[in-house]
Amino acid sequence: MEQSHIRNFVIIAHIDHGKSTLADRMLEITGTISKDKIRPQMLDTMDLERERGITIKMQPVMMIWEPNPQILNPKSEMLNKSQIQNSKNSNSLEFRASNLEFANSTFVLNLIDTPGHVDFFYEVSRALKAVEGAILLVDATKGIQAQTLANLQIAQENNLKIIPVINKIDLPGAKIEQTRGEIAKLLTVDINEILLISAKTGEGVKELLNKIISKVPAPKGERKGGFKALIFDCVYDQFRGVIAYVRVFNGLIKKGDKIKFLATNNIGVVAEIGRFRLKYEPTEFLGAGEIGYLTTGERELTKIRVGDTITLDSPTQVSPIEGFKIPQPFVYASFYLQSGEPSLLRRSLEKLSLNDASLYFIPESSKSFGQGFKGGFLGLLHLEIVKERLEREYGLNLIVTQPQVEYRKTEDGKQKTENGYEEPWVRLEIITPQEYIGGVMELAQSKRAIYKDTQYMSDRAILSYQAPLGEIIIDFYDKLKSVSQGYASQNYEFIGYRPADLVKLEIIIAGDRIEEFSRIVPRLQQYQEAKKLVSKLKELIPRQMFEVALQVSIGGKIIARENIPALRKDVTAKLYGGDRTRKDKLLKKQAMGKKRMKRLGKIDIPDNVFIEMLRQ
Repeated sequence: MEQSHIRNFVIIAHIDHGKSTLADRMLEITGTISKDKIRPQMLDTMDLERERGITIKMQPVMMIWEPNPQILNPKSEMLNKSQIQNSKNSNSLEFRASNLEFANSTFVLNLIDTPGHVDFFYEVSRALKAVEGAILLVDATKGIQAQTLANLQIAQENNLKIIPVINKIDLPGAKIEQTRGEIAKLLTVDINEILLISAKTGEGVKELLNKIISKVPAPKGERKGGFKALIFDCVYDQFRGVIAYVRVFNGLIKKGDKIKFLATNNIGVVAEIGRFRLKYEPTEFLGAGEIGYLTTGERELTKIRVGDTITLDSPTQVSPIEGFKIPQPFVYASFYLQSGEPSLLRRSLEKLSLNDASLYFIPESSKSFGQGFKGGFLGLLHLEIVKERLEREYGLNLIVTQPQVEYRKTEDGKQKTENGYEEPWVRLEIITPQEYIGGVMELAQSKRAIYKDTQYMSDRAILSYQAPLGEIIIDFYDKLKSVSQGYASQNYEFIGYRPADLVKLEIIIAGDRIEEFSRIVPRLQQYQEAKKLVSKLKELIPRQMFEVALQVSIGGKIIARENIPALRKDVTAKLYGGDRTRKDKLLKKQAMGKKRMKRLGKIDIPDNVFIEMLRQ
């Protein structure tokens, strides 16, 4: 395929704005899949994505489109049964062979479907490095949302051609003209340049495909020059090892070529290359401007990294492609196995991190659970998805500790804070209808947020704050949706650490300190949080044969306490009369036994207690 006939693009949108539905219509209209075989969320390959109705992993696909109504001439597009099928994981693709003849009027459209939720912004940022254009998709009933602005900013920083599109114009509540005005003001474009579509019915989608061809520039690069490609994603296949998803920026690569990974200095031989046609489709070569995959049979997970540059193994020196920054985790939690070897958990995390480059983990040990790993995540949803993927895809039974943001303890010689702690802060942006501004501002102030600015956009407002990450990471989003009746949206960006008046709450159960329940909270909230902790633990921990004391301490001082009453056995039930002293003797003996158990007894905390404390 001629390079001038290739278009690489993504769809960026807020969650639930119809991005996956638009991708479905494109696949249908371009004939990539027949209408009778298409199903909702075709590019969402994980069961988890379908259950939640969100996109979690980016997914590339190649479509063939002819602006003129001519019929493509496929030589063959049959499943090559001699190929080894990929693993049966729901997020895996199968392999098939294909040979396509392209007429001069046909174009290759490489779409990378990306997530919309803020916790998966790193998936979006990586996809944007591999394309030249982006469709900015906005729901006509909701208008521009906070995450839309965040993804648009990243696209503009990458100098992508932006095609503004308004979706869901067929709905009764569509505010087409109002949304048009918002986008025109945001992008400084004429309102007539904004396309109107319905991804559900297909209205306007053909015109959008033609617009992609006319507006998105063809990829640059020379196919006769030195080979250079960027790895923008990876997956692990049990039969083929690591499969690298690549964008070729220069040169050409074919099966059997000896290649080098610059970051790791790893040398490999290309076992197979191909394109994405819903399935892995082997081809003879990939050239400059194309998006595809390659395999080398590599099974050492650390030798192929997302963001690395691939070149041919030759004496010629090649500079690495400017990739993308590894994101900083916002939320931390520890993973332990309920049963099994820690090495199994390590191997599973390594495989998952290959496919989720924003996942960070290091070894950790616990008195209660033994060897485990502390993980870093971009948000609570990211943490929850990682946990579910580990359990579903790798069959692990996990214990996950209470998630927290990372607080820093200042070292000697550094500027002293009031009590030696610093906490992470973010730039918080909230978009809300104007009638809910009061409730939203009240909520933000209750989270120690510092007001900065308000901008108005038709009937909505953009509120800017600076806020402690720990205050908004847990339940702020749910409360924001509640006070705005579901209409407000948020986005945040890390801006650094600031001194904070914080204290560490230590949990003591039956005289033993349980580090997994410890947490750092603002000093002003210490009594409220301590009371909440012991009350919750009292509900969750089962009663024992002796009284169990639940305490919260700060630096050795107890600030909250609850007691779990002992189970009572009626030791006098066997008595049927006689002197009262017989009864008193048994009760005294029982009391002495309970006192001894209280002093010597140990409590075994069930695994579900840790899981329930995670959900609070």
